[in-house]
Amino acid sequence: MKNVRGVVIATGAALIASGCAVGPNYKRPPFVTAAAYKEQDGWKPSEPADTLTRGPWWRIFNDDVLNDLESRVAISNENIKAEAQAVEEARAAVHQAQASFWPTLSVSTSAERTSSGSSGFVISGGTGGAGFSSGSSTSTFYTAGASVDWGLDIWGEVRRNVESARASFQSTAAALAAAQLSAQSELATDYFEMRAQDQLDILLNDIVAADQRALNITQARYKVGVAYKADIVTAQTQLLSAQAQQVNAAIERATLEHAIAVLVGVQPATLSLKPASLANAVPTVPPGVPSALLERRPDIAEAERNMASANAKIGVAIAAFFPSLTLSGSDQYEGSTFDKLIRTSNRVWSFGPSLAETIFNGGARWAQVAQSRATYQASVHDYRQTVLSGLQQVEDELVTLRVLEKQAVIEDELVKASREAETLTLNQYKAGTVPYSSVITAQTTRLTSEETALTVQLNRFTASVALIQALGGGWDASQLGH
Repeated sequence: MKNVRGVVIATGAALIASGCAVGPNYKRPPFVTAAAYKEQDGWKPSEPADTLTRGPWWRIFNDDVLNDLESRVAISNENIKAEAQAVEEARAAVHQAQASFWPTLSVSTSAERTSSGSSGFVISGGTGGAGFSSGSSTSTFYTAGASVDWGLDIWGEVRRNVESARASFQSTAAALAAAQLSAQSELATDYFEMRAQDQLDILLNDIVAADQRALNITQARYKVGVAYKADIVTAQTQLLSAQAQQVNAAIERATLEHAIAVLVGVQPATLSLKPASLANAVPTVPPGVPSALLERRPDIAEAERNMASANAKIGVAIAAFFPSLTLSGSDQYEGSTFDKLIRTSNRVWSFGPSLAETIFNGGARWAQVAQSRATYQASVHDYRQTVLSGLQQVEDELVTLRVLEKQAVIEDELVKASREAETLTLNQYKAGTVPYSSVITAQTTRLTSEETALTVQLNRFTASVALIQALGGGWDASQLGH
């Protein structure tokens, strides 16, 4: 009775002691951000204004084709599917770590046949003579029973392992969100580049038509003897150059369409998108305050959760210094007759605690603790660098959008002026007041200004996408699983 009471007392004391966990409790290291973005000064989000909290961020571009393509990324993209399976793997690791809180119950049964003694040819010196003699015996022994082992989490090693596994799971979930945002942003960028190629094709069609008219005028003037043969050759060269650009634009357009197909998880042969112009309005979103990035960017959340996981591993390493307490018990039946095995006389049971402690291991535990602390410190630096990179990306896109908006106004005026100059120069050539080289110069200037304006417009769209990605795309750390 005293022994049973002692076991109960020891068990109760162990359970009370299990309320503590060695190692440092996690607290996110502070990162003091500026009150506002430097490049936000003087920048105003262009209309239509919107926020990232109303749903999928790409809807602010008001493009039904883009909306349909983006909705397919998270479902069909193979890289996203692989990241999703990594999340499930991390989730299973949490459950596996949590299983260590509970006892392990095992059942077993066996049947063992044994033989003892020997048999062989025996020569006797008496009247018995020689013959065979058997001195062996054979028996069968049966066992059936159950055993239980319960390692009590006195020092919190299991809890720290669970804490680390849960933080790793959340880090993997954040990595999935980052991969989705990256794929969605890449798709939007490719889509707008493809639309820019469509717009370029429209522009080149206009240029080719203008060059053809110029060639016709030159040929007519040559027939009446007021133009040179060189003018015709120059006009033909200008026309062929524009036609070659058309071919190259078609190649670029097809390549971008193939890239979009892969991003949405289909074969390029099965996806065809009708040509359409690049939109004029470039919507952007307010950047908010820098500190919001700590919760809104999935890559920052991923780095922060890695830091929490590494911190918990310190506790796991420290717990190895302390003895481990295990409660073990077994209850089984042993006998030589199977049909009469389960009876009180055949029952054998045991129950009791066991304490184990490593006395010397050459400093391996100290090294493990030092390694865990170094890993944690490295994760702290990774986290802070990720935050700095995020802040840099937002500042970069803010200044890019602000400058491009100003440049777009100038380029639009330049396009108008170059078109007018081309018309005036062509009329002057018809009147014979300027050489054909002036027409070529005017046409080249017009084409260059049109292409530059289109490039600026495309850059504004891609910078808007990049800003949304830098801001986290409307994602929030509260979306992480627990």
